[in-house]
Amino acid sequence: MKVVHLTSAHPRYDTRIFHKQCRSLAAAGYPVTLVVADGEGDEERDGVSIVDVGRLDGRLNRVVKTTRLVLERARQLDADLYHLHDPELMPVGRRLKRLGKRVIYDAHEDLPRQMLAKHYLGKITRQVLSRGVEAYQNRVCRHFDAIVAATPHIRDRFEEFHPRVVDVNNFPMQGELDGAPDARLTASAGERPAVCYIGGIAAIRGIREIVRAMELAENDCRLQLAGDFKVLALEQEVMTYTGWSRVESHGYLDRAGVRRVLASSIAGLVTLHPTINYLDALPVKMFEYMSAGLPVIASDFPLWREIVEGSDCGLCVDPLDPQAIAEAIDFIVSHPERAREMGENGRRAVTERYNWQQEELKLLDTYRDLSR
Repeated sequence: MKVVHLTSAHPRYDTRIFHKQCRSLAAAGYPVTLVVADGEGDEERDGVSIVDVGRLDGRLNRVVKTTRLVLERARQLDADLYHLHDPELMPVGRRLKRLGKRVIYDAHEDLPRQMLAKHYLGKITRQVLSRGVEAYQNRVCRHFDAIVAATPHIRDRFEEFHPRVVDVNNFPMQGELDGAPDARLTASAGERPAVCYIGGIAAIRGIREIVRAMELAENDCRLQLAGDFKVLALEQEVMTYTGWSRVESHGYLDRAGVRRVLASSIAGLVTLHPTINYLDALPVKMFEYMSAGLPVIASDFPLWREIVEGSDCGLCVDPLDPQAIAEAIDFIVSHPERAREMGENGRRAVTERYNWQQEELKLLDTYRDLSR
């Protein structure tokens, strides 16, 4: 069965789930092509043929012109099954179904609830937009052959109207980010301990509170930032905070760079704000911290608290309270043995449950069902 994965919004290879899906399917013997729109040309990687339709700047271009280019290339490839990874590709899926193709829609986010979090829109506008998006999504997706959901929460919503839904979570590969916790938790003479934040940097992801926490932390700890600021003005703002003097900003790092940051840190921060699209999310970075043997300092959301406290792998705090974040950092620095224990508990939880090797089995089962 020839398989094509389609995306119009993302680069070809990073930590996103469709990269893991393509590699797993190729390793299982499926001929897999990934269609992207990043302007980096065609190539073959990890057994996956990557086809580039070119990059167009601007959201309108992506939604209209890039989507048209993706559909054209998808038809040319003439696959048996198409796996869609962006909401704007739902119309593409409809066209492919009319051509007699099998189609999987991958719901990376709870799109209707995400609309409610767009506070630059008025309250009534958000509500109307959310209802309209949900009605369209449900009407279109009920005709697809299967739905893959990024979290159990999203799975439950699609199960209300679709008979074949599976959650395939973006958990880490076992061993990919292993570090040396003993070295991390016993700093060399003259070396300050470090906590880290890895991922896109934005106000809604807690950067203001994290940098302010560095100012309040009593221990001489530094913060390693690995990621790009989404808004230049925000970067310029937080650089004026007193806590910025304790920050090392690395910018975007590849996986080797991320591994180095994790190996030189004693805890990982994932203190996202309590917005509707984060409360039921499963942030991949939290599980990557756990995989690397780092205790996590996480937002005190019910789902996240269940994971962190259930695995005894870190501390949950109010993400809007810099003092609470600072106190959690101080605890980790001041209690290295307890921090080491939490880190090992997190690594064990990933080994036993929160890992890609188990998630890919659900994906492969879905593909086998569709190929019968």
